[in-house]
Amino acid sequence: MLQDVTTFSQFPQPEGPPASGVGSMPGTDVREAVKTALGAMEGSLGFLPELPARGPGADMIGRGMGLLVELFARVEPSGWRIGDHPGRDTRRAHAYLREDLDTLEEFAQEWTGPLKVQAVGPWTLAASVELPRGEKALADPGAVRDFSASLAEGLRLHLADVRKRVPGASGIVVQLDEPSLPAVLAGQVRTASGWQRLRAVDPGVARENLAAVIGAVDAPVVVHCCAPDVPIDLLRRAGAAAVSLDFSLLTERSDDAVGEGVESGLVLFAGVVPPLEPGLSDPAGSVTGVRTLWRRLGLDPALLARHVVVTPSCGLAGASPAYARRALLHSVTAAKSLSDNPE
Repeated sequence: MLQDVTTFSQFPQPEGPPASGVGSMPGTDVREAVKTALGAMEGSLGFLPELPARGPGADMIGRGMGLLVELFARVEPSGWRIGDHPGRDTRRAHAYLREDLDTLEEFAQEWTGPLKVQAVGPWTLAASVELPRGEKALADPGAVRDFSASLAEGLRLHLADVRKRVPGASGIVVQLDEPSLPAVLAGQVRTASGWQRLRAVDPGVARENLAAVIGAVDAPVVVHCCAPDVPIDLLRRAGAAAVSLDFSLLTERSDDAVGEGVESGLVLFAGVVPPLEPGLSDPAGSVTGVRTLWRRLGLDPALLARHVVVTPSCGLAGASPAYARRALLHSVTAAKSLSDNPE
């Protein structure tokens, strides 16, 4: 049975403007990234940053492989591939995550607000990692189930560790990154050879698999997808407490799903701040589209402050460190503008 959707009242609410980062940050300096992610988000939804510029094991897929329990992988020329023992690449992924958590523990001793951690979702993982024989794991339903079960257990252990390291946090939020999910549902994921596409996954199967992972996590789950055609209704029915997306990619075709989601308690992480230079508009202008959507859907403006979290439209790994900090601070200011002036 699919779990009930988490309502906003169960979502850890920041004391200040509802804003956050997507997850990835530029560069390789872990200490600077953690200080920025917490400092810029003070009073809002802080997050544990990811630094993919460090290389394999710090990237989204490698970090996910490092979270798996009793499944191991190595880096091949074609990407990550399942192996039969924890080799150098798995150990490196573990070391990066341990370094990040040690740094978070150091700088978050006084943190009392909510905190978000990110991990790749099961469908994007299956669409990206190869089985030992070389085909994408997505082609094997049994492998997908194994990945999902292993990821769920790994996330459970990860959250327990984070809670020990940051005991003052008012709540932990888990973000599952699923940029490949629309392609998985549309049958657009290419085979390992690149010559063909894998069969589309049935939406019911996709929903149930996500629900199994979300249901195993003792925390509200945000599903992030910065691709077009985010399946908002599917994610809501899978038990996601929130959906994080690139707001510029929303179309009027999504209106019903957004409206129904908000009315049922879904939180919208609205990616409205550009992840790259040049140029940030004034904060009030950044959230104009959110207000327009609310009016078009006929939703109560009072719901904006409780159902919208302002973020960059995607990760900040490609930005300069200075711009990344400005983008996060801009998100906080834009969120305050939205809360103070919802009309």
